[in-house]
Amino acid sequence: MKPVSELLRNREGTLWHVRPDESVYNALLLLSQHEVGALMVMDGGRLVGVLSERDYTRKIALQGRNSKETKVAEIMTPQVVTVSPHTGTRACMALMRDRRIRHLPVVEGATVLGMISIRDLMDDIIADHEATIAQLESYIHS
Repeated sequence: MKPVSELLRNREGTLWHVRPDESVYNALLLLSQHEVGALMVMDGGRLVGVLSERDYTRKIALQGRNSKETKVAEIMTPQVVTVSPHTGTRACMALMRDRRIRHLPVVEGATVLGMISIRDLMDDIIADHEATIAQLESYIHS
């Protein structure tokens, strides 16, 4: 399997983020604008959390809180599971399965490079399988 750095190369704008002092409502606007399920929460250039649709659903919608009055820091997931750009896609899938998460920030040292989602991994796996099938069909027909 390939390293996640290759997946990041194929994506534009993987550094979508929000500040911890912004309202959850503003974060929802960004989620919608970029059509993503999670944002990195950055304070300066430092990753301090992840805000996902799951966080919103469980900590705002189900608790009857107001997204315009609640700050991102109040509902974000602060214990962020990250991977390096050298981590393989298979290892990322296992990590997502074991931790029951759908998004992984990619970090090298203190530098945030981007974030991958389970959708990115599945698209890559499907593309690999399709290429293998095409090669096998070509081999069979030649």
